[in-house]
Amino acid sequence: MQLTAKELKAYYKEIVSMVEEQKDYLCELDRKIGDGDHGVTMSIGWQAVNEKLDNELVAEEDCAKVSIMVGKTFLSAVGSSVGPLYATGFMRGAKAVKGKTVIEDKDLAEFWIAFARGIKERGQAEVGDKTMVDTLEPFANELEAKFAESGEFLPAFTDAVAAAKAGMESTKELVSKRGRSSRLGDRSIGAQDPGATSAYMILATFLNFVQAKTEQAI
Repeated sequence: MQLTAKELKAYYKEIVSMVEEQKDYLCELDRKIGDGDHGVTMSIGWQAVNEKLDNELVAEEDCAKVSIMVGKTFLSAVGSSVGPLYATGFMRGAKAVKGKTVIEDKDLAEFWIAFARGIKERGQAEVGDKTMVDTLEPFANELEAKFAESGEFLPAFTDAVAAAKAGMESTKELVSKRGRSSRLGDRSIGAQDPGATSAYMILATFLNFVQAKTEQAI
């Protein structure tokens, strides 16, 4: 599989659309354990990214530079804790594809593993804390293991997204141990973590994107 910078930008556009569609749902999840603004926060960040994609990034052909700008723009637009987390994720991913105008299977695997591990490192959360790490850590582990076995990105990523979904759903039964929602204690049980949910949606959007690209090529 190959992905050009133009296609990578098209994927980021897909996230913009997805976030707008899911904004109210993400806020609804957040109202149960937080400030109720997660969807709005994600929307603000991705609308800022959308503006960059439509202007400064139109002619950019370096995949790493695109992702660095996405991370920096999101960080600048979003003041909450999610800003530095996603900024770190996309910028760590960019390091894995530095200087490349076309990224292939190995690059894609390394990008997404670096993305997930970068967020975990920045946030210093662990699986079981009821955060986006509950989605991202199983995802990264599965992607790394399956890609090492097969060397084929799409099947490995498909399995990794399934692991991410299971991780996201597991947050319903967890007690929140990080951030403002940790004040709720046992009252946080039963609510799915909004950060874990939006992280899953970003991964699932990429899976849908590359599946559609593969189908078009057949």
